[in-house]
Amino acid sequence: MQTENRIQTIFNNISNDYDHMNDIISFNQHTIWRNKTNREIFVKDGHKVLDLCCGTGDWTLQLADNLKADITGLDFSENMLAVAREKTENFGNINLVQGDATDLPYEDNTFDIVTIGFGLRNLPDYQKGIREFYRVLKPGGQLVVLETSNPENPLINFGFKIYFSKIMPFLGQKIAGSGQEYTWLYESTSHFLTKRELKEMLQTENFINVKVIPHTFGTAATHIGYKALGDQM
Repeated sequence: MQTENRIQTIFNNISNDYDHMNDIISFNQHTIWRNKTNREIFVKDGHKVLDLCCGTGDWTLQLADNLKADITGLDFSENMLAVAREKTENFGNINLVQGDATDLPYEDNTFDIVTIGFGLRNLPDYQKGIREFYRVLKPGGQLVVLETSNPENPLINFGFKIYFSKIMPFLGQKIAGSGQEYTWLYESTSHFLTKRELKEMLQTENFINVKVIPHTFGTAATHIGYKALGDQM
């Protein structure tokens, strides 16, 4: 509970500067990663889509744009959702909910697609979260996880760690007055699963046809998996 409260406090504190800081600290790579990932998502009119850890709603908006799908964005932070509500107020097909991604308030087999962008590493129990994602997916449904990752190349990984541990908190402090909060982003990334470990965890939780798409020298990756057609869990 202490970790959960800390995470909620961190994202409540950085909500107003989150979008601007995301562009700066990722050199706008997060937009490129999402656009590349979106080409792998098969949203159709009438689909029910759950965007977990939706934050300020950037990915939620992309999923809803020009579609008649029913999009639900769920996040733990009320302040992040407040920003998202301002950005999505003109979209009638978006519903925003405050909730816990490891204890979802939905019945089994509810959604056609579940997405989570830069949020899995913030969950206190990755496997419990993935189990919940699987539960609420319909048979044949698609899970899409976009997350930062530690590069395999030792030289790039060294530079990645220096940037995340030293430079990013410095920028967070200078630009947004949130150095301690951005230190958490390094901690959560440095302790997160490798691409292979996440793939194996998805397979352990019964996801099939798991595909991994690395981005920008392995500093991020998209994992895509499916719930088997015959599985009514």
